[in-house]
Amino acid sequence: MNLNDLIDDLIDREGGYVHHPADRGGATCWGVTEAVARAEGYSGPMRALPRDTAADIYRRLYWFRPAYDRVAARAPLVAAELFDTAANMGPATATAFLQRALNALNRGASDFPDLRVDGQVGPTTLAALDAFALRRGRGGEQVLLKAVEALQGERYLTLAERRPANEAFLYGWLANRLG
Repeated sequence: MNLNDLIDDLIDREGGYVHHPADRGGATCWGVTEAVARAEGYSGPMRALPRDTAADIYRRLYWFRPAYDRVAARAPLVAAELFDTAANMGPATATAFLQRALNALNRGASDFPDLRVDGQVGPTTLAALDAFALRRGRGGEQVLLKAVEALQGERYLTLAERRPANEAFLYGWLANRLG
């Protein structure tokens, strides 16, 4: 897994400038919302957001800041999924999916203590990931990945159910964000 490849794949999936009337996030370019671009110092028109600027935002805000590089050292497939989910739903939500999945897979807290689901990758979450990997081995990462994706899929369905305008995005979310 190469971070530049993950970023390129994400940007390719997101495409260029989009301003869908049903999207509460408003205008995006390369998948970066206008609010995030402005917060990161970009002041030009969203249609002209440079791809390299988007890539830098993804690298800083959605990989290094949430510590997915540290997850990748232990579970690269899970880290790649967290990165993609974070770009779509925010790092706190993506990390909460990981924490919830680890809690559900810890066999009643017999493998490691339940995590506080705080949406932050810290020493306790990393220790739980290490303990899970030690207990379950290589195949465990695939199971953990499926659990994270299941939570993500459930979230997409809930978003569409709660706000019918989100149904415009549901097919794409399920087709392009899971698995």
